Amino acid sequence: MMMMKNRKIPRHSLIMRWRGIIFFVVISLITANLSASVLVAPTSVYLSEKDRTGRMTLQNPTDHPEEVSVFFRFGVPISDSLGNVQIELSDTTGYSDPRSCVDWLKVFPRKLILAPGASQVIRFVARPPKDLPDGEYWARIVIRSEGSSTTLPVAGQNEQITTKLNMIMQTAIILKYRTGNLISKLDVIDTRVKNEDSTVNCYIDMANRGNVSYIGILKGRLIDANKKEIASDHINLAVYRDLTRVLSFKVPPNNFQPPFKIEITIDNDDRKDLPPEGIIRGNSFLYTVAAE
Repeated sequence: MMMMKNRKIPRHSLIMRWRGIIFFVVISLITANLSASVLVAPTSVYLSEKDRTGRMTLQNPTDHPEEVSVFFRFGVPISDSLGNVQIELSDTTGYSDPRSCVDWLKVFPRKLILAPGASQVIRFVARPPKDLPDGEYWARIVIRSEGSSTTLPVAGQNEQITTKLNMIMQTAIILKYRTGNLISKLDVIDTRVKNEDSTVNCYIDMANRGNVSYIGILKGRLIDANKKEIASDHINLAVYRDLTRVLSFKVPPNNFQPPFKIEITIDNDDRKDLPPEGIIRGNSFLYTVAAE
């Protein structure tokens, strides 16, 4: 039987191995500390020509100091054709987008140290240009906090590899500035239905025709020929420009009478998660599409 000889692992192999371990630890620590970052209230800020100032409270619930910075970026919800939504924060397009208010917002203070258990009021002020067209203007308030460092274990007796990681947490909330006559109007461009195994997916393409973001709820009911409900789904809507969302209906193995239809409702009457000033009332939809 062949005997395996002890072989010294090259230094670069150890380093690469520990880089992989470091990456794993970074992911684990970030996941574990998602609920331990700086608390923010409120989670949306609304300014207007009548009141150009706003405020927000930051609180440090941890047992160590948090270094906090506050700044602005531009970002609105965008989607692909399958209804997957994301918000891309940009520090460049925000200054050229006609609906951006990034370049005429100020925040005080911009940087601070929050002691354990301490809180701090952050103030905002809008200084819009003259002759600003009616409508709503958008920015994202980005709160970035950096806590105490974490030391990783050494690689071994022969390779004393250590590192310290600073946990950086970031959140972005919406800021809206409103002026003049505000119009909330949504348009449904297309509705597509696709059957996939035991699921019926309904894709709704929407466009914002107003001068403010359309905030509402998209609801759907899958029904049979006897108007018996088979399944239902709903999604909170925030349509700033064009957006596609999908409603998914799981079809149980029961005896339902075809043909099947989907009743779709869009309105902004039932959003209980936002303050009253968060929604500009607009139009609504109620229509039916075939689900065959």
